[in-house]
Amino acid sequence: MNVDRCIGEVKRDNNVVSRACRIPYFPLVVESIKGSTVRDIDGNEYIDLLCSAGSTNVGGANEKVKKSIIDQVNKYIHYTPGYLYNKPMIDLAERLIKITPGKFAKKVAFGLSGSDANDGAIKFARAYTGRSSIITFIGAYHGATYGSMSMSAITTKMRRKLGPFLPGVYSFPYPNCYRCIYGKKESCCNLECLRQIGIAFESYLPPEDVAAVVIEPIQGDAGIIVPPGKYMRKLRELCAQNGILFISEEVQQGFGRTGRWFGIENFDLVPDAVILGKSISNGMPLSAIVGREEMMQSLDPPAHIFTTAANPVCCASAVSTVDIIAEKGFLEHVNEIGNFAKNYLNHLKDEYTIIGDVRGIGLSIGVELVEDKISKEKNIEAALKICYRCYEKGVILISLNGNVLRIQPPLIITKDEMYRAFKIIKSSIEDYLHGDIPDDVLDTIKGW
Repeated sequence: MNVDRCIGEVKRDNNVVSRACRIPYFPLVVESIKGSTVRDIDGNEYIDLLCSAGSTNVGGANEKVKKSIIDQVNKYIHYTPGYLYNKPMIDLAERLIKITPGKFAKKVAFGLSGSDANDGAIKFARAYTGRSSIITFIGAYHGATYGSMSMSAITTKMRRKLGPFLPGVYSFPYPNCYRCIYGKKESCCNLECLRQIGIAFESYLPPEDVAAVVIEPIQGDAGIIVPPGKYMRKLRELCAQNGILFISEEVQQGFGRTGRWFGIENFDLVPDAVILGKSISNGMPLSAIVGREEMMQSLDPPAHIFTTAANPVCCASAVSTVDIIAEKGFLEHVNEIGNFAKNYLNHLKDEYTIIGDVRGIGLSIGVELVEDKISKEKNIEAALKICYRCYEKGVILISLNGNVLRIQPPLIITKDEMYRAFKIIKSSIEDYLHGDIPDDVLDTIKGW
């Protein structure tokens, strides 16, 4: 594989772009995208299992989305909704109210990224409840602004040298049944992790001071962690009992990623609000908070105004994205391919001791690599080397939380494409086990 032009552009990038802006994996400079295939500037093609970090669910060059963007650009690019109005924004807000869980009256607030939407959720929750404390979870990634970073608890790299952070944010254990910190199996679990919140309520965190619980229905960047249904139901009950808003952070798991419109729907729960970003506009810069009307009316302008928020081009892209996902058979396809993927990966799990766990819902799947299945010691080297070898063989695949392979392709991926990608993953695992992947690839690929 020739990547000379890519390497040249990477060198230029390193000269001008802050290292804080990228987690390095491989020298891939995107030239074009067609369906689930990415082409680099050297002409190499790759099956995409990353989907631009889950932000282009209907494909990075979807024809319907492109047409909606072009049609809007031909009218005008932007005029701030902070003072005036635009029709694509209104069209989108109506659609979001319709597709998000809950039959109650809702309103929408727009922003530019999942990060500012998380910040906004804090603002609206505090304003509506008159309370200050926010509960989030260890392993959460909510974004890179100060509010969203204060809610995140996934790596000290996000906090080192940056404090103080937003006060009143408390992080509790997220239920990870594969790595239960209490040594329990799900079958004998008494929700000890949820009990930690109860202990806090009894000892140092008055529940009447808590404005909201903000939770990812599947914890994404921690390694695609799926919580037990009973945990989510009890957490929802705890919020209801104490007048605490229950907010689902759907930035990564929303818009069909799990085979449902939103991840929280897999637990048959209705949140008070949802936080949206990434694939809301199929990769265009847009975010939204959709919540109970009384919550979303609790702030006065300009408490959540951004000059370029709800850009009509981005909103037009989002409207077409929603309409595509709403088409008959789209979500069924996600579930079909997701089931195929998990079945294949579970067969690999049975075949290789290096695979400790396969988990996920729909096309949000994590494959955890370990030294052995007894100790469950994280095999970070294996994850990085396998990702790099997959890249060399034509698959874009990254790792999360050190040792978890992230399987989140565009939702339009075909079964044949998925099968070919998995054959490459399998052969890359074989290469690793045979010692055929050199150590020097670790000089390039760093990961989380």
